[in-house]
Amino acid sequence: MDLVLEVADHYVFDDLYAKVLPTTLAANIPAKWQNLLGLNGGFSNSTILQETLNSKNAVKECRKFYGQVPFLFDMTTTSFASLLPRSSILREFLSLWVIVTIFGLLLYLFTASLSYVFVFDKSIFNHPRYLKNQMAMEIKLAVSAIPWMSMLTAPWFVMELNGHSKLYMKIDYENHGVRKLIIEYFTFIFFTDCGVYLAHRWLHWPRVYRALHKPHHKWLVCTPFASHSFHPVDGFLQSISYHIYPLILPLHKVSYLILFTFVNFWTVMIHDGQYLSNNPAVNGTACHTVHHLYFNYNYGQFTTLWDRLGGSYRRPDDSLFDPKLRDSKETWDAQVKEVEHFIKEVEGDDNDRVYENDPNTKKNN
Repeated sequence: MDLVLEVADHYVFDDLYAKVLPTTLAANIPAKWQNLLGLNGGFSNSTILQETLNSKNAVKECRKFYGQVPFLFDMTTTSFASLLPRSSILREFLSLWVIVTIFGLLLYLFTASLSYVFVFDKSIFNHPRYLKNQMAMEIKLAVSAIPWMSMLTAPWFVMELNGHSKLYMKIDYENHGVRKLIIEYFTFIFFTDCGVYLAHRWLHWPRVYRALHKPHHKWLVCTPFASHSFHPVDGFLQSISYHIYPLILPLHKVSYLILFTFVNFWTVMIHDGQYLSNNPAVNGTACHTVHHLYFNYNYGQFTTLWDRLGGSYRRPDDSLFDPKLRDSKETWDAQVKEVEHFIKEVEGDDNDRVYENDPNTKKNN
């Protein structure tokens, strides 16, 4: 994430922080508070910073002073013109919160919209368990949750920025660096798949489910926009393994960004209602549809391995892969009967769903 932050600092945040919190404000802040908060006021009047107006060497000295080692751009005088220097943990947190929120919202809306237009099976709109105004509710919950999930995520990136991870940049081609790079992708998937399974299964404990996970299970049949429609703590807890991995195992910085993006694509994909494969090893859309319909099965993210080991795997019905059977009244009636059984088992009478297409269960507004 330091690569992303460096680009953002260079093009946006250096100027923004210099305007909002210029070093001239230091005169109004006691020196002890400047030191305690890691502010830039005491350094703002130093000879080194004054020399940066004319000397490239002074910029290098400033970089040494703050311990910054840019990968992509050298620093400029603006990099040192704010009361909050780049090395400030407070600034790192605020900047990363903004970046992760914006990136998360754009990635969610972009990928879910693409899926909706080109992939999503819109016959789901006719399903008797599709909710009234469901897609709007999915989007509203996701858009409101992503900033809070980003706030909980940002401290992990701050730890990585400050050296508390095994992320690396340089590839050692002479010592099978490329092979190690490829292996990292497989170990990341293996590790995080286990982490998501454990977190997800814990979220189905009755008290935890009612407190955190129930909002995501409001959607019995999903659109791509359900992919990020979580209680923010729920979404964060299911992502923890993605942040633990680089703390304990080596991972290339660029690979981390690629995998982080891939996880979001995958999350959208397994909610798109398009059943392209019934591979018994892959926890694809059909497996996740089973989870939303019947609650207590298929907790995994990428594979069915951990569900098989944990006794929670349920093979998707063959009818999901036959368009004629999938959308038939007989199939939907059978699903509804079983769905109602699991709703009663998991949620009891605490069911506030208003269905769009089932006059027998539709509630009055």
